[in-house]
Amino acid sequence: MKQLIETIVKPLVDYPGDVRVEMDEHDNRIIYNLSVNPDDMGKVIGKQGRVAKAIRTIVYSAAGSHHGKKVYIAIID
Repeated sequence: MKQLIETIVKPLVDYPGDVRVEMDEHDNRIIYNLSVNPDDMGKVIGKQGRVAKAIRTIVYSAAGSHHGKKVYIAIID
């Protein structure tokens, strides 16, 4: 899942080397923390959050029922 997020986000940004995805796993959920260069934040979020919503939709669909855990993506400043 981490690789999927990187594959989606890196072509969108000007600084692909600064893209970081960290997984934080809890009892009933998995949170992927996405960090990008501050100059690229607007590109990842998009107008009215449309790009971020599209990224989340793809990842949620790919995750399905990931061992009974809910998958979330957090975009970190």
